Amino acid sequence: MTDTALAGLRSAIERAGYYPELVADAVDAAVAGEDVEAFVVHQETTFDSEEVRRHITVLVLTTGRLVLGHADDHPADEVTPMPFVTAATEAVPLSSVRSVVVNRVVTDPERYRGGVPPQEVTVTIGWGAVSRLDLEPAGCSDPDCDADHGYTGTASADDIALRVSEAAEGADAVDRVLGFAAALSRATGR
Repeated sequence: MTDTALAGLRSAIERAGYYPELVADAVDAAVAGEDVEAFVVHQETTFDSEEVRRHITVLVLTTGRLVLGHADDHPADEVTPMPFVTAATEAVPLSSVRSVVVNRVVTDPERYRGGVPPQEVTVTIGWGAVSRLDLEPAGCSDPDCDADHGYTGTASADDIALRVSEAAEGADAVDRVLGFAAALSRATGR
């Protein structure tokens, strides 16, 4: 899946329509000629009070690495009078990928049948670059207790999370993300 996959990646970036030449150049440089095994291109538009902002995420699985690309809109302000886009890439060796978590959301689970894709999927990939610690005050079951029970919480590594929903992006987008997650899981198990 070399030339065909690379052509498919470029085509998907062009279809997303978010500065395709800039995004493709950044991703091509990070892929650095390696064979492309799988990819996902996800464009997201958000509304921020008075502005529309676009963001694109490109995930590429090569034979030896996970390549991530992001590009974001930035509005003009007092410091920068012209709006601009930042495009960043990161290349992670597959041996560094610690986890691939797939969270599926299925409505009406009583009627679920095997093989039917979920209505929403979030893929979280961790390789240890970003760690999050969520703390909250600990307590006990005694409603009259006023003792200090310290804190409780969770530590998680979620370097990137990509959420796709059938309602927003379509069933094909959900299938593509699930396929990418499966390919990445297989590759990290080699």
